[in-house]
Amino acid sequence: MSASRTKLYLDKPNGKWMGVCAGIADYTGVDVTWVRVGAVLLTLLGGFPWTLIAYVMIGWMAPHKPTGLYDSAEDAKFWQGVRSNPKRSTAEVRSKFRDIDRRLADIETFYVSRNTRLADEIDRLR
Repeated sequence: MSASRTKLYLDKPNGKWMGVCAGIADYTGVDVTWVRVGAVLLTLLGGFPWTLIAYVMIGWMAPHKPTGLYDSAEDAKFWQGVRSNPKRSTAEVRSKFRDIDRRLADIETFYVSRNTRLADEIDRLR
């Protein structure tokens, strides 16, 4: 896939105006309603010209979200976690691989070692 899953994209289909808040929501994993409320509050509480300028600049500079960026909702959630804390995500993946490796080693030990119960069961079937 040529699109990076760790970039901020505009999410026009889920957006209201330029798709910036929807893109930030997709990037962070926060509900888009809370991102919009936060943007409005920040604007009303003294950031008026700067929040509007930042919004327009992001809307102008950020690329549009490619279609089919995520395979599933679970895939989207995974990549949101990677973007929020990459070290934790890599540690989780490493931990999962260690667990899979341990379980495969247990299976290998079970089938390679002399298992009298299994051998007796095979003999009974003959």
